Amino acid sequence: MKIIRGAEFTEELLRRNDSNQTDLEFDRNVLSIIDQVRSEGDQAVLNFTERFDGVKLDNLIVTEEEINEAEQAVTDDFYRALRSAKERITTYHEAQKEQSWFLNPNEGIMLGQKVTPIDSVGLYVPGGKAAYPSTVLMNALPAKIAGVGRISMVTPPQRDGKINPYVLVAAKEAGVDRIYKVGGAQAIAALAYGTETIEKVVKITGPGNAYVARAKKWVFGDVAIDMIAGPSEICVVADAHTNPIYAAADLLSQAEHDERAAAVCITTSEAFAAELSKEVERQLAELDRKEIATQSIEQFGRIIIVDSLEEAFDIVNRLAPEHLELMIDQPMEHLAAIRNAGAIFLGQHSPEALGDYMAGPNHTLPTSGTAAFSSPLGVYDFMKKSSIIYYSENALAEVADDVITLADAEQLTGHANSIKVRKAGY
Repeated sequence: MKIIRGAEFTEELLRRNDSNQTDLEFDRNVLSIIDQVRSEGDQAVLNFTERFDGVKLDNLIVTEEEINEAEQAVTDDFYRALRSAKERITTYHEAQKEQSWFLNPNEGIMLGQKVTPIDSVGLYVPGGKAAYPSTVLMNALPAKIAGVGRISMVTPPQRDGKINPYVLVAAKEAGVDRIYKVGGAQAIAALAYGTETIEKVVKITGPGNAYVARAKKWVFGDVAIDMIAGPSEICVVADAHTNPIYAAADLLSQAEHDERAAAVCITTSEAFAAELSKEVERQLAELDRKEIATQSIEQFGRIIIVDSLEEAFDIVNRLAPEHLELMIDQPMEHLAAIRNAGAIFLGQHSPEALGDYMAGPNHTLPTSGTAAFSSPLGVYDFMKKSSIIYYSENALAEVADDVITLADAEQLTGHANSIKVRKAGY
């Protein structure tokens, strides 16, 4: 793993995330898929599923029989782990639920905010060769806690036309209402606009490949989305006391995701940097997904040596990483220095993988530097707010002239008149 000094790699990494770099041919393909689903409905979805997934389906809906079959296929150990994760995720996210509120700043005035769950949501869960039951929990449970009326899920079918049993069992445990056998950009289009079988939703959440991410970008505005997820990222801040075995393992846990995943360690210790570089190479050789991880480490993996923790935190805040591990002495004392990060893991025994599965906070996190202005998925993503305004006749009379003055200044005479007609009756 390459060792460098200073922050020059920071800008290189951020350029990787440049959203202005657009592949026009790629966009044309995605838009073509969306247009065909909008015009042809189920038939387009079935055609794309056969073309991209190699599966010819008769029905897009997962049946109760398929769910029952899946329940018989998973182990007791999986059920135990899944329910343990569900309990922790639920406990954490219940604390996020917001309540409506009202206040009376003056006599005759009531102001407030009404908090309401959205009517429907579509959850995208990656599938096909891999299974992500944890993604099901992280998307469905906050929606359930928020009180969403209808929770639909889309996920690509396997070669046999079925959905991975672990994903189906997780969906049932989490309270998903309807599961559809479809993935890719066609799934996003179907959720956004509806087909004969797939009901339209008002918001789409969940990660996916480049086609899914781009499709979410194009349907945004017609429906809401959670975020446009890019390649995974981890940044470890280390000092001379950090265990290099732990740090290497955590860096590789993200590098194995994707060839474009970024694994960065920032350290104040040259000796640690040398040890870590050797340890990454040693562990890399033992990974099942070492080809993917190797490309990730070579392209976007760096050990950055800095003169102080203050310099390290400055780089962290510029990167705004998806996952940040503070594997340093007394990490809580430095928490205030971190402004931009999706999830922050404190100490040497809080690995990123713990957050992916069991700790409780959501693992759907802002990537590509967007942690500078956005947050992890949460219950708040499945709720909306309405302002409440009540003025009595006397309360309106007290501010009527000021409203008219401001409306006149903007040359909006209709606005002013709506006050004047009431003022005339006082």
